[in-house]
Amino acid sequence: MDHKVQDPLPKHRHAVAAMVRESESYLWPDAIEPERSAEVSGSEIVKVYPHRHGVPRELWNQLLDRATSEVEILVYVGMFLNEDRTILRKLTNKANNGARVRLLFGDPTNAAITRRSAEENIGKSTISAKIRQALAFFKPVSTVDGIEIRCHGTTLYNSIYRYDDDMIVNPHVYGFQAPHAPALHLRRLSAGDLFETYSESFEAVWNAAKLPKW
Repeated sequence: MDHKVQDPLPKHRHAVAAMVRESESYLWPDAIEPERSAEVSGSEIVKVYPHRHGVPRELWNQLLDRATSEVEILVYVGMFLNEDRTILRKLTNKANNGARVRLLFGDPTNAAITRRSAEENIGKSTISAKIRQALAFFKPVSTVDGIEIRCHGTTLYNSIYRYDDDMIVNPHVYGFQAPHAPALHLRRLSAGDLFETYSESFEAVWNAAKLPKW
């Protein structure tokens, strides 16, 4: 006789998911009703900013400073990160204390980069030049254990900045440069799917990316 294994109660699912740092929908895909998942996913949105440049510098600093296990960044350039000279030291300290740091930049030789640069009306080679500048900035930490840097050639629909269970997502808008496009501050909830969707997107780009040509 077949016996169906009963899924844990919601409070127990939440506790286990938090402990193993996985979403409830991943651990128990049939346990959460779609309506409930949609409701919780909406609660993962902490704040919406009309423009990424409106995200307070203090928030960026707080998110990085509090992160202990995961720092993941997916961009073409992320030039504003270079404005903080302390970020290299902070990332090194994070890695030395056991955090996994993964940085994804655009491949400056890829056609997708040239196309995006033209779409933003800033010249075909401008973004490629900025990527090379960003890579030069982050190169000193490329040999630190726990820090990995790769380059990708995907069509970038969103820039992603993950700090443990917090994430800033910067959706890209045709004709606008990234600082002028919206930004979403997300906080992961075990029964939600929104944070997990962007996390899976990061993984897909990471798995297809290659080491930089320094």
